[in-house]
Amino acid sequence: MTTPGNDLAGDDLDRIMAVMEAAFDPAYGEAWNRRQVEDALLLGNCHYGLIAADGNEPAPGEVAAGFFMSRTAYDEEELLLIAIAPQYRRLGLGRTLLARFADTARERGAERLLLEMRRGNPAEALYRSAGFTPIGLRPNYYRMPNGERIDAITFACEND
Repeated sequence: MTTPGNDLAGDDLDRIMAVMEAAFDPAYGEAWNRRQVEDALLLGNCHYGLIAADGNEPAPGEVAAGFFMSRTAYDEEELLLIAIAPQYRRLGLGRTLLARFADTARERGAERLLLEMRRGNPAEALYRSAGFTPIGLRPNYYRMPNGERIDAITFACEND
């Protein structure tokens, strides 16, 4: 499922936040707060998708194993966030969710996919295996809560 924010189902925000809180290491400060997620999804050009432990869309009230959020701009779509709760990792759900992101972006007319990640993010292998290649570097872009700075790497993939 991928839905623009103005169609945000009542419990979907709760499910996104539950995964967010479980999945993102606080040492990196990457998790968004509830207000940031809600505001982004209200813009209309932001979308989200949820995945259940069985790889399908979760039924109403069912726990989500993961989610993605993306933003459409002309013929490109940027992956803003993707996460799988720790207890559901290493089951292929990240790959399935990334493919679902690409498929739904293609349905919206996206010819190119973009994402940005911190250097050293273990998801880099997944992104590269899905066809993403580095196209840019932002030195010292991310600031960790302890003050350390980490480079951001921008990746792109043709969405055909």
